[in-house]
Amino acid sequence: MENVCGDGLPTMEERCEIAFSFAGEDREDPIVMISSYPPRLCGIGTFCEEAREFIQKRNPDREVLVISHTDGAGEGVFPLIDMSRHDWWKSVAEKVEKLKPYAVHIEHEYGLYEFYDDRGKGDENEGFIDLLTALGDWPVVVEPHTIHGRMRDVEADFVYRLCETADVVLFKCHYQKWRLDWCFSGRGWKTPLNIMVVPHGARPDRRWGLHEIAGLRAKIGLNELPHIGKHLVGLIGWIQSNKRWDILTSMWEGIEREIKERTGDHWDILAAGAMRDPSDLHEYEKYKMELESLAEKGLARYYEFIPRGDAYYRVMAICDFIVIPSLDETQSGTLARVIALNKPYITTAPMEGLTAQTLESEGGLLFTSKEMLRSKVIRLACDEELRLKLGENLRQYLENVVSWDKVAGQYDEAYRLAREAKRTGRAVELPLEF
Repeated sequence: MENVCGDGLPTMEERCEIAFSFAGEDREDPIVMISSYPPRLCGIGTFCEEAREFIQKRNPDREVLVISHTDGAGEGVFPLIDMSRHDWWKSVAEKVEKLKPYAVHIEHEYGLYEFYDDRGKGDENEGFIDLLTALGDWPVVVEPHTIHGRMRDVEADFVYRLCETADVVLFKCHYQKWRLDWCFSGRGWKTPLNIMVVPHGARPDRRWGLHEIAGLRAKIGLNELPHIGKHLVGLIGWIQSNKRWDILTSMWEGIEREIKERTGDHWDILAAGAMRDPSDLHEYEKYKMELESLAEKGLARYYEFIPRGDAYYRVMAICDFIVIPSLDETQSGTLARVIALNKPYITTAPMEGLTAQTLESEGGLLFTSKEMLRSKVIRLACDEELRLKLGENLRQYLENVVSWDKVAGQYDEAYRLAREAKRTGRAVELPLEF
């Protein structure tokens, strides 16, 4: 369907064809995702890859295609997003027009769609709003991965315009929805009603039994290391300045000594991951130096690997529990894998989504100071029954709330709502949280 209007908008004939397609549910039009995508080393790209797998599983009669940045690749992937161009969104909108999608599902993170001019000045995601406007004749669902509880003015303005332009907007946590109501009403703005809460999905098919852990340790090569402990506390993922592994490593010698005095068992830290951003080189070198010092004392091991795919799950699986000492809200992917493995964990609070999911799942412990972290690590290491209880809570939370199979069903409902909005011309209206 070629556009022949000089203003770049669909003709009346094209609009009729689009409207007609929304009336029928039997057509095999594709679901089109817009996102960063592997091989880019990007948490949103990894998320999209996994989400796509389960969306496809739920919709076997439709293709699930991806329009990605220029470094994305793979079958059904169109690497068109060129952020060196201020009008990057035009080629994306043109491709969507040709694909005639059942629904458009966009993964959003501010940094993915920020255009910088020759002075280094960003457009504050103006091009993203231009994209949504250009896609106005298609059912559009946007899944923003960062919605802060207390927004800067520029964030509030962007989210308001996002909700105004998209058909359905997916928040990850309930608190984000009720905080938005507080944030917007305080500015005298009307709170959007087209917001669904859909949690970060977690795989239901990456769990290993205790009898399989020895085999996983051997596969990773840990059995070849001398003096490696039977029990492991995991620090797993990308090495970044905000991940702060050093909070635990700086105290570990005293913690391990107390655990051994109480239980007679030796525990090691298993720190596993890699540096992604060259700007984090200083932290990477600092963390490695601290771990090497602990390794010389037989108290820790560093294992370098790219944290994605099955390797990510295998490395986590061999740990007794995971510590996520993050100082910034960037850990949803790590936590999703912890939940997928039903692995007890300890994390920072208050920390938006990390805290929300810990309270909802009852599968982890929270700390707000170094002393609290120290006591929680000792408690969890010394109490196997507590580790089993937290793991069982995570199993139930996975199966009943955040399994990708359930999340994909919620995506389907979002697509249905978006299509209904386009068919009827009536905006989606969902209840407020409170």
